[in-house]
Amino acid sequence: MRYPEGGGLTAKDRARREAVRLRAAEMFARGTSQAEVARLLRVSPMSASRWYRAWQVGGIAALASKGPAGWPCRLNEEQRERLEAELRAGPAAHGWGEDQRWTLARIAEVIARLFHLRYSLRGVSLLLHRMGWSPQMSVHRAAERDEVVITWWKTEQWQRIKGRRRLRARGSASRTKPVRS
Repeated sequence: MRYPEGGGLTAKDRARREAVRLRAAEMFARGTSQAEVARLLRVSPMSASRWYRAWQVGGIAALASKGPAGWPCRLNEEQRERLEAELRAGPAAHGWGEDQRWTLARIAEVIARLFHLRYSLRGVSLLLHRMGWSPQMSVHRAAERDEVVITWWKTEQWQRIKGRRRLRARGSASRTKPVRS
């Protein structure tokens, strides 16, 4: 799915699919069977059957595209651009200085403040996905972390600790089966 373009299919993909349905309508009008339409257009027999029933009831107009699927976004293009700019400014710009991460609840609060619209957390998640944002889990690291000491410990200490456990002779964990030499 292409959520940044509005969800679902792009306009180009919708037009391509509509063209296939309209070709099917022309074929039905010429008396071509549903099975033959499905084979020639490389679609499932179920799709050809569904199109045939729609064509019988409403003609070619019944197979025309109905536009993008789903609910329209409650924010217009200008508002979405403003929201994106606010999100890029970071949580500190909106008063959350202690933790520099966006949460769905915080974003919902920003939307409510800026646009006077209430979004559920799920709605905020869908909106962000539609805008092309994906959820990220930030890496939690201690503020006192010292990368130099960590690298030294991994290369020096860990190798020394890891190197201590060496078996001198072969052994067996089985009580009943002795080791063969």
